[in-house]
Amino acid sequence: MNDRLTALENDIGFLKALAEEGRSPTLVGGSIMIAAGIIFGLASLGQWALRNGLSPSFGVWAPPVIWIAAMVVFMVALAVILRRLGPHKLGEGANRAIGVAWSSAGLAMFTLFVSAGIVAWRTGSDASLMMLCPIVLSVYGLCWSVAASLAGVGWMRLAAIGSFAAALVTALMCNSPSLFLVYAAALAILALLPGVVMVRRARAQG
Repeated sequence: MNDRLTALENDIGFLKALAEEGRSPTLVGGSIMIAAGIIFGLASLGQWALRNGLSPSFGVWAPPVIWIAAMVVFMVALAVILRRLGPHKLGEGANRAIGVAWSSAGLAMFTLFVSAGIVAWRTGSDASLMMLCPIVLSVYGLCWSVAASLAGVGWMRLAAIGSFAAALVTALMCNSPSLFLVYAAALAILALLPGVVMVRRARAQG
């Protein structure tokens, strides 16, 4: 009985924190978005250069290695950033819920990148890597939708819509030599730029 009451109190406290943060939340974690935009944007440019013969060819291993390496670097950066933020900055309510959403998305995308690399290795084709663009952008759209709903921030809804739209565009461009160039641009607009906005607002409010 006591455990149920404790759980109920925790749930009420979480909902209260959401309500208190809803009007003017001080959202943290923009540095995570900046890291994602830069790391995966550079990986996308590297993939674009490989596909267009603008860099030395390293065989079938090069494309999956680029993405898996980028994911590993991002996971390390994510661990460092989360440690620097600490639970006192993540707090409760919207920040914590949004943080859980993005962290879970990061783990999902890590699994996705490794899986695509395995498929590329087993088939000798990088076709599976082209699906990374629309799938990852769809995940971005999902996370931005969750963030917008919890934080009540209008520009996040635009980021969500933009992510879903960019996913469809990259799917249509699956055979285009400019696919990963467009993907890099999408990451700059939908991850790097929002991250900069979040960092600046957090500093202004903090």
